Amino acid sequence: MPPSSRLALAALACLLAVTARAEAPMRGHGGPVRALAVTADGSRALSGSFDTSAILWSVADGAALRVLRAHDGAVNAVALLPDGGLLTGAEDGRIVLWREGPEPERIVATHAGPVSGLAVAPDGRRIASSSWDGTARITPLDGGPALVRAGHQGGVNGVAFLPDGRLVTAGTDATVRIWPETGAPLTVQLDTPVNAVVAAPDGEIAAAGADGTLRLIRPDGGIRASVEIGPRPVVALALSPDGRRLAAATVGGAVGLVDRAEARVRLTLVGPGLPVWSLAFRGADELVTGGGDRLVRLWDLRTGEPIGPLAMTRQADPLAAFAGDRGAEVFRACEACHTLTPDGGNRAGPTLHGVFGRRIAAVPDYPYSPAFRRLDIVWTPETVARLFEIGPARFTPGTKMPEQTITAAEDRAALVRFLERATR
Repeated sequence: MPPSSRLALAALACLLAVTARAEAPMRGHGGPVRALAVTADGSRALSGSFDTSAILWSVADGAALRVLRAHDGAVNAVALLPDGGLLTGAEDGRIVLWREGPEPERIVATHAGPVSGLAVAPDGRRIASSSWDGTARITPLDGGPALVRAGHQGGVNGVAFLPDGRLVTAGTDATVRIWPETGAPLTVQLDTPVNAVVAAPDGEIAAAGADGTLRLIRPDGGIRASVEIGPRPVVALALSPDGRRLAAATVGGAVGLVDRAEARVRLTLVGPGLPVWSLAFRGADELVTGGGDRLVRLWDLRTGEPIGPLAMTRQADPLAAFAGDRGAEVFRACEACHTLTPDGGNRAGPTLHGVFGRRIAAVPDYPYSPAFRRLDIVWTPETVARLFEIGPARFTPGTKMPEQTITAAEDRAALVRFLERATR
């Protein structure tokens, strides 16, 4: 075959890889899909899950090309390197580099707490990681020493690089911080914890708020605009390849497609009603989502419709029967991760059905951390109240549960009363 013909066929293959449409969700994970990344040509996707694995997918046909297993906890973050390397970060605090073959190449970095986010520097030679240990790290891939960024008063939920190489971090302390090469960061104080962050090619920063609002922040720290996505917390963000659009996902299952210049929602994608934990653009006109239904789905952004079948019927609200109950309202913050009924099953956290009188770490088929399994606690109204009084990190060291407290004693008591009724 002449060289020109081979080049033409190669070009055609690349075109088909980008334009081929998967006609069914990608199935293979045994838990919620917590992280997603898509290659620049759109041919492959990398997903991380609460089931402790990552999967490399062929997007066009939905086939799992590789299953990556090296972590002892949920894979919360994934990233793709320019040279084809794969990165996974997990609850076990480790960031693992994968290349060809079934085994990881090496552990790139280690945090003292769960890894919550990953980002690759513009030069492709460094990575940034965020952790619930309260720090972010910039780690050279050539094995040099890591630069630790500390200062957040709580867990760091996300990291991003600005075009000039500066690091952006976002945390549960309701701040976004912009770090120069040396010296103190520029701190942007917000009104709500920040669950995710991305940076656009022009330096603008998008921050996902636990209050359901997306904030657009200028490189100098000023807030240019606020966009209401929904009443539920925004938990994941993705930026389109051209930087013009943002996708913002909520624990309620809706995804808002935002025109960044206009700072408004142009389209809302409505799924089966389960949390959407992860997002990635596939070219200009498709979005890949991962969520509580354990699937990786594709969406046509020109129509707002799913690519392939999607059961669109919303699940009944499990808390509808408790309307007006203060404890049920407090539990709203927990329903994304925990079910209450015998047939509800495990989500990001174990089912709470029958929780009172149960020993800690006793739900079958749930991947508790080793440290959590070593604790000696029986769940009672008193121990549950204490958990939320002092926080999971202090009451159950080694937990995978996000750090949260309920400061009002009457709210803790209302939650306990609700759980006593709802989990029988």
